[in-house]
Amino acid sequence: MARYFMELGYKGTNYHGWQRQPNGTSVQQELENALSTILRIPTSITGAGRTDACVHAKYMVAHFDVENPLPDPQKLSGQLNRFLPRDIVVYSIVPVKSDAHSRFNAIARRYEYQITLHKNPFFQNLATRIAFQPDFDRMNEAAQKLIAYTDFTSFSKLHSNNKTNLCQIEFAFWEKQGEVHVFHIQADRFLRNMVRAIVGTLLEVGRGKMSVEDFCAVIEAKDRGRAGTSAPADGLYLVDVIYPENILPSRARTER
Repeated sequence: MARYFMELGYKGTNYHGWQRQPNGTSVQQELENALSTILRIPTSITGAGRTDACVHAKYMVAHFDVENPLPDPQKLSGQLNRFLPRDIVVYSIVPVKSDAHSRFNAIARRYEYQITLHKNPFFQNLATRIAFQPDFDRMNEAAQKLIAYTDFTSFSKLHSNNKTNLCQIEFAFWEKQGEVHVFHIQADRFLRNMVRAIVGTLLEVGRGKMSVEDFCAVIEAKDRGRAGTSAPADGLYLVDVIYPENILPSRARTER
């Protein structure tokens, strides 16, 4: 069997998340249907992670196997893009080692969360509008505290059956990009709903309902009930999945 990594992106608004669902359309389902139709054989794909309903991905990786090597992987990319809906794009298809795994070999993932302070129809479903002016300096001060911790039970979805709630966050910060404020965060792994829970809690700091010390106490409590409400899904983007050079060389990764 020959294995390939598929680099792709999607707008998540019309989907019930990445993973196949019994009663809803998913990104995985659309890709598997397209791939199976073009290759004329049932073909399954395995993603680097699972994004929830309405969450977007500027960059996602999935792998699939075929019995014989593809004569022209990039030709298949073009065929998929003509077949797929407009809100899903395949950037490239890259041959990898037969034991390479899109999920288990990833060493880091990066997310962004976008908020806007003003009504703008062009950001609908692409950024979350908030109705107050938060203190971004204070939010950045709190975000920096995340790097000192590894147990993020307080930001994990309840009853998600995680084997561990330990994550190593490499960086977390807010910055203004044009009309939107963007939260950047990268870690070796993320718990389900973790980024949205962190953003929701940081916004409590930003509106003065929680101090930076309170934010640290929330993390240390290891209690989801102490954290803020999860931010809406439509402001969240998976923006990078990083692999060792021997799995997916950086030079092979798509410019995004």
